[in-house]
Amino acid sequence: MSSQVTSGTAACPGCIAAPAEPARPVPVDVQIALSLPGIHCSACIANVERALNAHPGVQDARVNLTLKRALIKAGPEVRATDLIPVLDRAGYEAHELDPGALSATQSDKAGRDLLMRLAVAGFASMNVMLLSVSVWSGATDATRDMFHWISAAIALPAIAFSAQPFFANAWSALRVRRLNMDVPIVLAILLALVTSLWETALSGEHAYFDAALTLTFFLLAGRYLDYRTRAAARSAAEELTALEVPRAIRLVDGVEHEVAVAELAVGDLILVRPGGRMPVDGKIVTGESELDRSLLTGETLPVFAQPGTQVSAGEVNLTGPLTIQATAVGEETSLHRMADLVAIAESGRSRYTSLADKAAKLYAPGVHILSALSFVGWYIYSGDLRTALNIAAAVLIITCPCALGLAVPAVTTAASGRLFRKGMLIKDATALERLAEVDTVVFDKTGTLTSGAPELVNGGEHTGREIEIALALAQASAHPLAVALTQAARAEGYTPADVENVTEIPGHGTEGQFQGQLVRLGRAEWVGATEGDHTAAWLAVGGDRPVEFRFADSLRPGAADAVAALRDAGKDVILMSGDTTNAVKALAEKLGIETWIARALPQDKARHIQKLADQGRRVLMVGDGLNDTAALAAAHASISPASALDAARVASDIVLLGNDLSPIADACHTAVRATQRIRENFQIATIYNVIAVPLAVAGLATPLIAALAMSTSSITVSLNALRLR
Repeated sequence: MSSQVTSGTAACPGCIAAPAEPARPVPVDVQIALSLPGIHCSACIANVERALNAHPGVQDARVNLTLKRALIKAGPEVRATDLIPVLDRAGYEAHELDPGALSATQSDKAGRDLLMRLAVAGFASMNVMLLSVSVWSGATDATRDMFHWISAAIALPAIAFSAQPFFANAWSALRVRRLNMDVPIVLAILLALVTSLWETALSGEHAYFDAALTLTFFLLAGRYLDYRTRAAARSAAEELTALEVPRAIRLVDGVEHEVAVAELAVGDLILVRPGGRMPVDGKIVTGESELDRSLLTGETLPVFAQPGTQVSAGEVNLTGPLTIQATAVGEETSLHRMADLVAIAESGRSRYTSLADKAAKLYAPGVHILSALSFVGWYIYSGDLRTALNIAAAVLIITCPCALGLAVPAVTTAASGRLFRKGMLIKDATALERLAEVDTVVFDKTGTLTSGAPELVNGGEHTGREIEIALALAQASAHPLAVALTQAARAEGYTPADVENVTEIPGHGTEGQFQGQLVRLGRAEWVGATEGDHTAAWLAVGGDRPVEFRFADSLRPGAADAVAALRDAGKDVILMSGDTTNAVKALAEKLGIETWIARALPQDKARHIQKLADQGRRVLMVGDGLNDTAALAAAHASISPASALDAARVASDIVLLGNDLSPIADACHTAVRATQRIRENFQIATIYNVIAVPLAVAGLATPLIAALAMSTSSITVSLNALRLR
């Protein structure tokens, strides 16, 4: 929003002498970012944007399906807390994100840059190839020299632009006195250009500008394929930081002041309204409610909160307003410490050495030594610098690691396509190699093996009257058990009883009057019942004995099949959850999982993964919550469902796009096959070099023939990778 002030001449001197009215600050539009973990298609995009744009004050709303995020431009009076209920009513879960913390994840500049360089190299190589046809057809003397100079005019600026990624990476390696795969690539390109310019200046018969451009094109194709397999990867630590609430309501002498979270200090009193996320760690001073800790701890049920209860940043307040006193703020909060755990775990996994890196470590010095020896040997033998340089260039081009550069990304792309059709998205370049080495699979419980949503399991035990009264009370609450009871009752065709004066008592349940009697639905002790081992809501009608509505967390589709298939493949399966002992034990017995761990905190999960790694185990972690992010990042490989929170999906290597877990076992099998194809591609490249290198060293292959042989090996490697499809 902008304002424009036009100055003019005052009507009288007195007007000029009068003090000017101080300028009023112009309201500034706000940018709001919301995480939308539940969206999955174009219809979701349309529904979310329609709901947001219809809200007063919203000027523009745009949804990014890839990032599962909405960016909203709105007037200064609009808050994220106003928009989250709007989306909730439309059927979409939403969490507020801090736009400033996401600034590093917005650009796809690297991908566009590589694609543009690839297009330039491809276009230039086609034009130079056309000029080369004339030379091959017999053009001689001045005509041949003209075509060579035109080729040089095309090739030099094209390579200077297109090959910049290789030049930059090679210089970075040489500057610290080490070699990487880009060093022989750059040497081959430069030597081909220098030799070609020399030959053209001396009116020689052969120039190899087309070879240099073709080499650059194939290598950029491999680099772009590699980039695309990792395009979805972003820093999980940044996503966790973005989930920290950017604003909070601070109470000063009973007056509410909305401030940035960074301004909060230990000891401040903070108001958290129903539906709000805790901005800091603290202790409840006033108010009663229930807290949703599932994303942080994995606990299925909301936890009753009252004065004296400790709360952590990131927990969601469900039913009643709470005033908390801050005990830890900023970098000292539990949520921030979890982000630190993830960052440490990510840096540990980044030390994994891929097959391509291992090959480069052996390959690069061998190529340089061989080319140098060829140059020295031929110069001593022939005394002709021109001949020695030509043969050295041929050796470098024919041994240029183009096939090796394509070996991994070609297979990864083929395997990614196969798994994508089965509902899995590969995010990390080395994910398949690491997944192929897995021998132990650790599953989270809530939201991973189970749906994370309670279902009524004993509805048939109740009379119609009891269900109708319970429905009347349940539909007035947003509590997860009340929502589940409402859905189940309406699905069976029940209508709510005529209950009057329905009121929700935060942290306890709902109550009302039915035919002159007090009726209550909620916690066991509140209605006068004894708490059992089951997840349940209790209904009390007047002086009658309370009745129990029991709930269970249903299995995800394919959960049992996935566990059975992984065990049949010889992998150890472990269940690790922050949920209660009874709930975890019951699920483990149901799925036949012998090893299980209950009440595991986020740091406990990451520590247990590290303990398994120290024992030489290669662990696959499958999880969906904030409490799983550190474990996902620490594991040798990791998978998250699409319904997981953004931070968990970002920390994982693979995203399961559907609800069915059965593709997990197939992903492990595909990873083993993909790794075999990568090794086969290295073998193809090695056999090619064993045959082609002696010919180049013996002077029997010109740089042009060397470029054609290099292209043939690259195509062979790509065709072998396609066998995965």
